[in-house]
Amino acid sequence: MTRRDFILLIGGSAAWPITAPLAARAQSADTATNPAKSAVPVIGFLHRGLAGANESLLGAFQEGLKQSGYVDGENVAIAYQWTNDASDQWQALAGELVRSQVGVLVAAGHDPALAAKAATNTIPVVFIIGEDPVKLGLVASLARPGGNVTGVDIITSELTAKRLALLRALVPDATHAAVLVDPSDAANAEATVSSAETAAHWMGLQMRVLNAGTADEIDAAFETIKNERLEALYVEAIPFFNAQRVQLINLAESYSVPAIYGGRQAPESGGLMSYGASLGDAYRQAGAYAARILKGESPADMPVVRPAKVELVINLKAAKKLGIAVPPDLLAQANDVIE
Repeated sequence: MTRRDFILLIGGSAAWPITAPLAARAQSADTATNPAKSAVPVIGFLHRGLAGANESLLGAFQEGLKQSGYVDGENVAIAYQWTNDASDQWQALAGELVRSQVGVLVAAGHDPALAAKAATNTIPVVFIIGEDPVKLGLVASLARPGGNVTGVDIITSELTAKRLALLRALVPDATHAAVLVDPSDAANAEATVSSAETAAHWMGLQMRVLNAGTADEIDAAFETIKNERLEALYVEAIPFFNAQRVQLINLAESYSVPAIYGGRQAPESGGLMSYGASLGDAYRQAGAYAARILKGESPADMPVVRPAKVELVINLKAAKKLGIAVPPDLLAQANDVIE
């Protein structure tokens, strides 16, 4: 059920070494970067996790390409490089894609983006991240990136305080909450923890930081939640936790822990609530940017995209299972309510 739009105008994401072989290799650096001289330009895609857990996002990326005239397997090839829990693999994977002379290198997540930037200063890079790209050193400015890197900033850390406020509105009697972060994604984790602890202080919440970078560590985090009787959970908005959302949702239900997530995929998969920019839109925009670059535009002149809309999604089925009555004023703010 669609509710009134909740709009936010913003001024202007076991180790597997190299899990997927390159789908295709460019003939030369010249043909890889110039689709006019290459029958099939190649896009390199660097992403944490496994393809199966990110199928819908990859579909959105391919849709962005298709809207600009590029169809995977027909007039463009996508060379995917995947890892799972392998934070030390980014440089190797980025280097593999650069050596294959892809025309564009797409990097989802702050670590992949930094690795891509370090690997090349000539091949265009399109990122999908949740941290300030200027602060990370990826671009000179949002309006004029200035180098070979541009992309989409989904402002995840900037929404931390708002997410925590929504969680508190859902469970107003909670006094002890947890924030789950992946320490291997240091920049996102530090920003999330800093914002969450500041917001929690003003709300009168005791905040416990829990670290998890693997599926087993997620299990262990929920054992801590149970043992310390933590009453609510804030899940960091990063690609790894999105890929593990089914595990997180099942554990939250099993341990009766109200949780808020960064993207609508969580409540659509049975989670309680999410607040954030649409990941699908971000990947679609990244696809559109990759297509524009293949057609000859320079990333130096392509402004970093930031979302115009942030969505609050509430799953009433999940709330009922947890024995939570969602306040009417919170329901009134929701863009979508799953019943």
